[in-house]
Amino acid sequence: MPKRIAESELIINLDGSIYHLNLQPHQIAHSIIVVGDPERVPKITQYFDKIEHSVHKREFFTQTGTYNGKSISVVSTGIGTDNIDIVFNELDALVNIDFDTRMVKEQLVSLEIVRIGTSGSVQANIPVDSFVASTHGLGMDGLGGFYPHSISENDQKILTLFSDELAKDALGVTPYLADCNPELLQKLGFDFHKGITITNTGFYGPQGRMLRLQPKSTDFIDRLAQLNLDGNIVSNLEMETAAIYLLANLLGHKALSLNAILANRQTGQFSGDPKKAVDNLIKTVLKRWTA
Repeated sequence: MPKRIAESELIINLDGSIYHLNLQPHQIAHSIIVVGDPERVPKITQYFDKIEHSVHKREFFTQTGTYNGKSISVVSTGIGTDNIDIVFNELDALVNIDFDTRMVKEQLVSLEIVRIGTSGSVQANIPVDSFVASTHGLGMDGLGGFYPHSISENDQKILTLFSDELAKDALGVTPYLADCNPELLQKLGFDFHKGITITNTGFYGPQGRMLRLQPKSTDFIDRLAQLNLDGNIVSNLEMETAAIYLLANLLGHKALSLNAILANRQTGQFSGDPKKAVDNLIKTVLKRWTA
């Protein structure tokens, strides 16, 4: 017998919307762009033909509309994998759980979810203002330990090679690895720089930055740049991709993380016009997704 999900587990607001996102099932499209910054949502939907729903609660801002006739939702997640855990579980619930019966639906929906983000590259030959498509997300944030999951033999080899390198630092992190959706990669990021994206718990010490506090690993970026993980390079660092891939794969959704490179950690450069770089990525994704 299917199990009814308790009120304490699936929290539905009085207006019939899900707890954090404040969305009702009819307000979300099956093609979704996720961004970190709520202010980036209207920077994407300004190109839409029309906006049908606009909902804002905390850091979660959603606008749903159409672009070239395609129904798309743009959802801000805030920063970090803790927020990704909220957003992806609630997006899935909106399409795959009946809010009246609190039961999982018999026919499940597979969402297409594309992250448009910003990041710093660790390779000197991935310049600022270029785009990176993450073939894998390698999580150093701990979320993977809360969800049972299996990985392919090839991915296990990558993870083992990385873990052997990480063990030298004794950081107390158990990394996990998840893949992008190859169909979305081919459609949207076929000509982008590609590599493994490291997902960290923070922006400073966890990504090897030093202001007044010195991180435990002072040569972290250089070592990442030199890694050969079964023929794969580490391309960039950010704070969401691994969780996006892990949860999407476990829930049966398709996901791809695309980043505009604003900083090059090897050369010390930062984009001279970050808004233009992000806007170029936005327009590229919208054009290719609706072609």
